[in-house]
Amino acid sequence: MSDALEQKNTGGLGVGPVVSSSHLASGELPALSEVEFAVTMMVNAYHRWMVRCMAAAGQEGLSPLETLVLHSVNHRERSKTLADLCLVLNIEDTHTVSYALKKLEKAGLVQSGKRGKEKIAEITEEGCALCDAYKQLRDALLVKPVKELGLDEAELSRLASVLRSVSGHYDQAARSAAAM
Repeated sequence: MSDALEQKNTGGLGVGPVVSSSHLASGELPALSEVEFAVTMMVNAYHRWMVRCMAAAGQEGLSPLETLVLHSVNHRERSKTLADLCLVLNIEDTHTVSYALKKLEKAGLVQSGKRGKEKIAEITEEGCALCDAYKQLRDALLVKPVKELGLDEAELSRLASVLRSVSGHYDQAARSAAAM
């Protein structure tokens, strides 16, 4: 890494980039290692947040995946197939989403039905109310404080777009590694 970049990344302390694996940051594009570490921290914090917010909203015991599936089923108030949910959430292991749907159905938060030969999932009134309670808590406990940071909303959207784009490169690299 260039001395100028290292100084910029560490506030002039000369300690190197903030990464979890210095051996991965020692080659080309060490900033990618910084992104990987930041994403790791973000994912773990986000999962912890979802579980605790869902519990505070009145539904203890849901995993992060079950929470994501619930919100995805609720999205735009349209029924979803297992394939729809896996595609949107970029999940390869369909059985994990299928299990999440079964758990959500058992809790009365979603209901299953049929569209032709396909099984579909739809949000129930109880599931919709839980998503609304989660949203209210999210607005008060997360959105409001993050907004007070004064971050540029357009920049946050650009960051999200970049992360989605980079995720495609990780998917392609994973396919390549699986073919080796």
